[in-house]
Amino acid sequence: MTNPNEITPHLFRTEYSKIVAVLCRSFDIKHMEIAEDIASETFLKASEYWALNGLPDNPAAWLYTVAKNKAKDYFKHLSIIEKNKKDEASTAEKEHPTIDFDTKNISDSQLEMIFVTCNPVNSLETQICLALQILCGFSVEEIASAFLSKTETIKKRLQRGREALRMHHFTIDSLSEQDIHQRLETVLATLYLLFNEGYFSRTNDFLIRKDLCLEAIRLTLILTDNPFTNTPKTNALLALMCFQSSRLDARTNDEGETILFDEQDEALWDKTLIEKGNYYLIESCQMNSTSVSKYHLEAAIAYWHTSSAKDKWPHILNLYNQLVIIEYSPVTSLNRAFAFSKVYGNEIAVAEAEKLNLTGNEYYHGLLGYLYSEIHPDQAIYHFEEAIRLTKSKPEKQTLQKQVNLLKTK
Repeated sequence: MTNPNEITPHLFRTEYSKIVAVLCRSFDIKHMEIAEDIASETFLKASEYWALNGLPDNPAAWLYTVAKNKAKDYFKHLSIIEKNKKDEASTAEKEHPTIDFDTKNISDSQLEMIFVTCNPVNSLETQICLALQILCGFSVEEIASAFLSKTETIKKRLQRGREALRMHHFTIDSLSEQDIHQRLETVLATLYLLFNEGYFSRTNDFLIRKDLCLEAIRLTLILTDNPFTNTPKTNALLALMCFQSSRLDARTNDEGETILFDEQDEALWDKTLIEKGNYYLIESCQMNSTSVSKYHLEAAIAYWHTSSAKDKWPHILNLYNQLVIIEYSPVTSLNRAFAFSKVYGNEIAVAEAEKLNLTGNEYYHGLLGYLYSEIHPDQAIYHFEEAIRLTKSKPEKQTLQKQVNLLKTK
């Protein structure tokens, strides 16, 4: 018999945001907190009832029924309180909104919530926090852990972000296809950053890190189910997420230390996710589009990283050359320098990397430490120690210190 205490957290991750999305769509985003309260009360009742009576045959359907009944009770209570108000007629119209948990309405409601949450009125960092809480059901404490921030800081950020959402309410139904496409760029950017927050997470909590990646994939999948948002960029981003996620289990050891790409155990790579990545990358290229986005290039780079082809590095370098032109960033430039070293050797790559002069960047020093390891150990130690000083990530500090110790014993 399945233990309810084991399944409820999983259901919370998968069903909480669905319930909130459907309720918000039924009675306005301004009442988001009420929708969240109803969803929370639903799960509280589930944990209590299931502990005594065991799991129902269909736990998700049970949750939807309870949430629907609680929503009806809320509106009945509201109508009683407001029955003497002058706007009684308008209240009556909203007394019993349609609350439907069929597959299409859940999907449409979640799509709408993605666009609501990823509103450019907020900063991208705030959008990610809102996405984690509203779309993924993460607690304030979990979000603070993911960002290595204080709980109070995250609370204030969420409060400001939510207030902005209430002031800029919209629904998917009110948007034209052109409007959706204009907002889609922000949505994709938020989901991209949400995924990266997991993949390049500074926290050593592997479960939170993996959940971030899986939630970003789940939300991007919703976009591919709608004809307006199923675009080449959306599919390219989903391909990138699948390729990158396929190597998650191989990126850290049991102690939480980062494992360098060259040392990863390929047997731990998820072949199913690689196949899905191939599918969505092909889809992104077959759609009617003449433009190549950064998501296409990064997905193609990630594809080559999962390939066992011996001549893959020139292809990767060529893709990075294109990527730095489309969207320059220090990370892209450092990754290009690493690919450069694979093609032309470490000694030439050192000069290429040092041109970047990113002396305040831990990854810059980490890369130079790697490049100098075989040709100038003392310089390598210096750069590794600089990277240790600059990074805030405990797992990265451990990995870098390990490299220093190895060099000092040679």
